[in-house]
Amino acid sequence: MPGVTHHDAPPLADLMPWSVAPPRLGRGWPVAPDAGSLKARWEALLKARGPGREALFEPTRSRTPYTAVGQLPGRSGGTERLIRASGPCPEPARVLVAPFDEQWLIPDHRLIDAARPELWRVADARQVFVAETAAASGTGPPLLATSLLPLLRPGRVRPLYRRPAAAEPNLAPGLLDHLTARLGHRPAPEDVLAWTLAAARPGPDGPVVPLTGDAGVWAAGVELGRRTLWLMRRDGERPKLPGGRRPYVRAPLPARPLTLSYDRDEETLHLDEGRVSPVPPQAWDFEAGSERVLEQWFAARTAQGEPGTLAAVRPATWPQAWTSELLELITVLALLAELRPLREALTVTAPITATGLRAAGILPVPAAARRPASVLDHREEGPEGQFALL
Repeated sequence: MPGVTHHDAPPLADLMPWSVAPPRLGRGWPVAPDAGSLKARWEALLKARGPGREALFEPTRSRTPYTAVGQLPGRSGGTERLIRASGPCPEPARVLVAPFDEQWLIPDHRLIDAARPELWRVADARQVFVAETAAASGTGPPLLATSLLPLLRPGRVRPLYRRPAAAEPNLAPGLLDHLTARLGHRPAPEDVLAWTLAAARPGPDGPVVPLTGDAGVWAAGVELGRRTLWLMRRDGERPKLPGGRRPYVRAPLPARPLTLSYDRDEETLHLDEGRVSPVPPQAWDFEAGSERVLEQWFAARTAQGEPGTLAAVRPATWPQAWTSELLELITVLALLAELRPLREALTVTAPITATGLRAAGILPVPAAARRPASVLDHREEGPEGQFALL
């Protein structure tokens, strides 16, 4: 991009050294766009007995109904083997399933092949997860930021903090001190994250983050990144487009829409005979990982699971909540698209290079910075109700 060089830009993997592979479910049915379907799937599973329950579960090498596992950190799911389980469904948790697609998950360790407990231990209201996307081709943002546990694959997940309550930022040791010396003021960890969202670019081995020692450029990039972060997290005041541009439902959506199309001339989104407008072309064209976000979002809510499987348990009609989510998603994508040219125009002067960070002793980072911190301050329930040893 003009003014920004990738040459010798520090890799994100060095600036935020602790990363975790995203959780791997192993089966699709514990996730759904609505929480009600998950509770109905759980009830259907528990009504089945023996081989019937095992077939509905969809066992893998990592998980069967007979697998003994501990409780997910911070969750209340049972720990008896699932083949004997009874009781209500664990309260579904909001998760990020695909770029800009927030859905629900049954947070039960017995249902998840690789849950990544280290991520659950640091998930709280102040945590921000940075997820790498499949945008190596340059389509869409290379990074997403979310307050929710991200299930996106295949990129790594980098928590902003290594401990709960925003303790111990997941930044290269000494980086904040180095930035303080170059900028003349001490940036907060959230400022480094904001700059990263504004400046990160795809690199040959993962995202790179051009850094600057120019305080004015830094301030402009942080402001841009904070706006990006607010739109991606969507956990505060709801974003809105100016009055005449706000999308509305112009013709009621059908009970079970099957097709999605876009009229560019009229800026109208068609869900069968239902109509939503105005929908800016930038929102419709917004891609992440070479897929249109709106098309991917709609497909997740209209896919039909194979008959006889738990994934087939879905709402009989289109819930009103999905319409509200769609209108907000259109707004978010349109506002993010407006930021793209500002990101592309960001000019990095007084660059802080990887070579410079090595000369300052910040790189390479110590091996301990790439491992999770020890955050166990209470006993975690292990298999069959026994407490794990600390």
